[in-house]
Amino acid sequence: MTPDPPAYRALALQIACRAVNQCTDRASARARMSDSIDRVGRHVRAAKAFHGPDLRLVVLPEYFLTGYPLGESILEWADKAALAPDGPEYEALARIAADNGLFLSGNAYETDRHFPGLYFQASFVLDPAGRTVLRYRRLVSMFAPTPHDVWDRYLELYGLDAVFPVADTDIGRLAAIASEEILYPEIARALALRGAEVLLHSTSEVGSPRLTPKDVAKRARAIENLAYVVSANTGGFIDADLAVDSTNGMSKIVDPQGEVRVEAGFGESAVACAEIDVVALRRYRRRPGMGNLLSRQRLELFAPVYGGAPVYPANSLLGPSGEVVTPERSHFLATQRAVIERLARLGLV
Repeated sequence: MTPDPPAYRALALQIACRAVNQCTDRASARARMSDSIDRVGRHVRAAKAFHGPDLRLVVLPEYFLTGYPLGESILEWADKAALAPDGPEYEALARIAADNGLFLSGNAYETDRHFPGLYFQASFVLDPAGRTVLRYRRLVSMFAPTPHDVWDRYLELYGLDAVFPVADTDIGRLAAIASEEILYPEIARALALRGAEVLLHSTSEVGSPRLTPKDVAKRARAIENLAYVVSANTGGFIDADLAVDSTNGMSKIVDPQGEVRVEAGFGESAVACAEIDVVALRRYRRRPGMGNLLSRQRLELFAPVYGGAPVYPANSLLGPSGEVVTPERSHFLATQRAVIERLARLGLV
């Protein structure tokens, strides 16, 4: 573990997503992404000047460069919108982190040479030297491939550490959760059990003046795991058929007691900035008492239930010989229907 870091400020940068769905070819989509990266660079530079030199962490919204597929096939979206892990878009984002001397986290679709014909949704962290110190692939998705869909092959290639990665950095131990995965307590708990102290939540979700399920979950995940949650939502969704402000607002930082330290309103905003005190968090985690929930986990109680009751099947995108299968979009809904039917036959739903 790295030495205890001084307190610093983190920002959930709420920016508009300019979708690439209406781009007619790969070149125009890449040009739009490049423009979006330039905008991110300007916003980050201005935020650093505004909030001060102790701004050490900026979290960007979910799929901030592209939006999400709207009718494109898996192959079409991979070509149009997915980044190569060593591609120019990541290189440009790395320069933003390095130029501003901070950690930059975000979320994008990306390809993997080991899984041709697929893409994954990935959250990343770039350090102040421009190095990728964390790459997390979303594990639960409704309409997109995940590592669980090619589970045996993915584990063989990358191992469990890459499935639940935690980066031990000089601003604390960082981990990422993608979008609606904040609703799945098992993911945050797995990361916390691997040492995560700050959960970086790139999201694009419904904005509302009332508590939403995801907003409740952010507070719950912070309390359950004694961790900070830095949650960046989009500040509007532009050039897509969805009404612009459907995903807008509520970017926030939640402390380990579930208190919202700061929250942005609607529109593009650098308001959701607050102090992260990892030293105080570590002191609390090492303190005996009822509130130390991490130290009170009795995980053996739950292992037989989780291990003995599979719900959504693994390896649904691996063929009989272990080959990768490129699915139609209908595959995901059909698989979910089959799961529900099986659970109903067992009398579980």
